[in-house]
Amino acid sequence: MASKTEKPQKKLLLIDVDCGTDDAQAIMMAIAAPNVEILGITCVGGNTALENVCQNVLRVLKLCDRLDIPVYKGAGTAILGQNINASYFHGKDGLGDVPDSNAPRLQLLQKEHAVDALKRFTSQYPGQITLVATGPLTNLALAVRMDPTIPEKLHSLYIMGGNMESRGNTTACGEFNFLADPEAAYIVLNDYLCTTYIATWEHSCRSKLSWEWYDKWANMGTKKSDFLKKIYAHSLQYSRSEKEEKAIVGGPGFVSCDSYAMAAAIDPSTVTSVIECGVTVELSGKFTRGMMVLDLIDELKKKNKAIVMNGCDMEKFRVLMESSIK
Repeated sequence: MASKTEKPQKKLLLIDVDCGTDDAQAIMMAIAAPNVEILGITCVGGNTALENVCQNVLRVLKLCDRLDIPVYKGAGTAILGQNINASYFHGKDGLGDVPDSNAPRLQLLQKEHAVDALKRFTSQYPGQITLVATGPLTNLALAVRMDPTIPEKLHSLYIMGGNMESRGNTTACGEFNFLADPEAAYIVLNDYLCTTYIATWEHSCRSKLSWEWYDKWANMGTKKSDFLKKIYAHSLQYSRSEKEEKAIVGGPGFVSCDSYAMAAAIDPSTVTSVIECGVTVELSGKFTRGMMVLDLIDELKKKNKAIVMNGCDMEKFRVLMESSIK
């Protein structure tokens, strides 16, 4: 039994991002969490080009006075198929196209490739690392192909991506992160046999925050809230449009998709309901490529059942969101 003076062990996190606005928010949430130690952040192309992703992560770390956290450059293209991006939503640079003349230089990036870093950290801390993936799963797929023992060395995996009711946000049935690299998502959902939590598009939408809450949150007047207000301005023109609000599951509101996966990794009790089943990804459908498939009748006979989030404790989630901008 630990003595009363002994500090509780912190949860070890690795974060894999395609740093757009909600990835930035998720990173800030993790940095603010007192029970978390971030071992490193790996970058993957997705919301924006890989160089921008790396730059954006460094910008967030500088804002939070945490440039001591190592950042690793990873895959810039999908395993197969054509690259897509979300510049229409996140801006061309991924953070709302807000100029930053004092952005940290890319020379601060680690020389080690992101995939090699994933392999090294999981070997160094077997059974202790929680991996949070908030972008396309290319780095994770490449890593498990290079070292099939990575999943068994992880404590758990938290993914933001996919969908559970065939509702898409990029195509009719495709959520962006999975659609950006369906082959990678297929590999990860098949080969990562560790405990795997998934925050889907529908879960994020149903756990939205009100615009009234957002307006108060973004106008708190702190250095961090001012930063988020600036980078979200571009995407909010889209999010608060009548067309987009109709597309949001359950009606209008502020959705910071990646923050739901991060909140669950920091505090699993933020998840109030789940669906446990085998999952896979459609690769060849004309209209459904990239769609996540929930095997509710156990047709696939998968031994490892994913834990698909289906409910959020909004009070606990709000606390984590608010702590990230103090």
